[in-house]
Amino acid sequence: MFDIIAQQVWLASGATDMRKSIDGLAAISSYVLKQNPMSQHLFVFCSKDQTKIKILYWDRNGFWLFYKRLEKGRFRWPVASGAALSISRRQLAWLLDGLAVEQKQAHCPVNVEIAI
Repeated sequence: MFDIIAQQVWLASGATDMRKSIDGLAAISSYVLKQNPMSQHLFVFCSKDQTKIKILYWDRNGFWLFYKRLEKGRFRWPVASGAALSISRRQLAWLLDGLAVEQKQAHCPVNVEIAI
C-alpha cells in the first residue's frame, strides 16, 4: 500500500512518545520536521524502546494512522543527526521487516548478456 501512496518517507529522529495521536504527530511533522503533514508523505515515528512504530499519512480528506508493535525484537531505528531523515519506500519496507535502512542494497546487480 505504501508503494502506491507515498511520495516521500520522513523519519522523526530519536524517540517519540507513543501516547501521541494524530494531532500530536501532525504537530511534530509540521514544527519539528518542518514538513506539511497534509502532503503526500509518510511520517514515521518510533518509541523509546524501539518496539513500536506509528506512521502518519494524509489521504485527501483525513489522516491515516498506522501502528505496529513488535512482540519480540526491536526495530533497527537509524541514528540521525537532524530532526528528520528522508528515506525511500524500499528502506521503509526494510525497517518494518527488521532490517537496517543503511544497507547499500539487498542483492548485487547481475549483468546478463544474451547472445542471439
